[in-house]
Amino acid sequence: MRENKKIGFIEAFSIGVGGMVGGGIFAVLGLTIELSHGAAPLAFLLAGIIALVTAYSYVKLSLRYPSEGGTIEFIVRAFGNGYFASFVNSLMLISYVIMLALYAYAFGSYGSALLVGTDTEWIHKSLSAGIIVLFVFINLLGAFMTGKAEDIMVFVKLAILVVFSTVGFFSIEWTHLEPHAWMPLPSVFTGGLMIFLAYEGFELIANTAKDIKNPQKNLPLAYYSSVIFVIVLYVVIAMVAVGNVTLEQAESSQDYILAIAAEPFFGHGGFLLIGIAALLSTASAINATIYGAGRTAYLIAKFGEIPKSFEKKVKHGFEGMIIIGLLGIIFAISFNLTNISVAGSLGFLLIFMLVNFANFKMYQETKASRLIAGFGVLLSLGAEIVLIGYNAIHSPTSLLTSTIVIGVVALFSVAYHKIRVNQKV
Repeated sequence: MRENKKIGFIEAFSIGVGGMVGGGIFAVLGLTIELSHGAAPLAFLLAGIIALVTAYSYVKLSLRYPSEGGTIEFIVRAFGNGYFASFVNSLMLISYVIMLALYAYAFGSYGSALLVGTDTEWIHKSLSAGIIVLFVFINLLGAFMTGKAEDIMVFVKLAILVVFSTVGFFSIEWTHLEPHAWMPLPSVFTGGLMIFLAYEGFELIANTAKDIKNPQKNLPLAYYSSVIFVIVLYVVIAMVAVGNVTLEQAESSQDYILAIAAEPFFGHGGFLLIGIAALLSTASAINATIYGAGRTAYLIAKFGEIPKSFEKKVKHGFEGMIIIGLLGIIFAISFNLTNISVAGSLGFLLIFMLVNFANFKMYQETKASRLIAGFGVLLSLGAEIVLIGYNAIHSPTSLLTSTIVIGVVALFSVAYHKIRVNQKV
């Protein structure tokens, strides 16, 4: 019998790494340094541990319930197709919108820095909105990047980051990383949690579970190796960045700090190289997020949890892509980086907590360890509590933004679910 499955370990690994190493590291590194100072590498490590534990639940659930729906499928399996599942899936969709806004924000920051040497607000916002409009249009025409093109983009951005990390490692000023240069541990931990969304993306491997060769071997290997690889990459990048910039530079150039960090060992050419890499990386991530969010919206609409307009097609793309693009533009031009990061991290921490709980609840079906799944639930829940508590004290505006977003999603889910139920009666 001929083998129809075409995705091997390398492809699944690339999907996981490509999903994580998008625009996130370019956008949030400066924020991490601001909160953690010399302990920024530790902040990335702490966030990575939560992602790694959660990957265990994704492995078990993907093997038991292979589906292109991925996280959507797991939530419906664990909690049924009712109010709660509707809320969680809608929250996941809005979290993708927030990721889109983050990538667009980073594109605008680096684009403005490359054009005029600094982050000019009107240029920044124009570029952020324009890049979303461009890729929504491309997706609607069906001319989105092919898998091969995405593989090339992943290779190019990883190659640049690996070169940056390797060369920059030898010019680190190690005093910048010593404990006396650290912020207090609560601030360091919060720094890791606020940029947790930089690890969002490994869960995309779940969408390939039906099409992967030898899933019992390749799925676990792809999940764990991709997360571990990115943890190491992020920690080294953070070390190089902290070791090559001053705190004053980190504060004044927070939104494009990686380009500034390349200047000590690459000169102005390094600024241009990292800036171009950031534009390529964020553009690729924007394209993939619009397409992926459009597919996610389509699948949620198929479950009947959001309006059927998200299920309709406009030429080769989905109508929901237009709505997602418009929401992404609103977030990107209306909120600052901290607001976007807090909202995105809170959203994905909540989703990952529920995925861990789904694995904990269905441990007999998934043949999982309840100890590890429960540990994932507690890690994610504890992270949510710390992140909420810290921002309630230090950045209440960011917390208010997140609360409004989650509240609106909850109200929409309840209202739409009631309308749907009444229509069936």
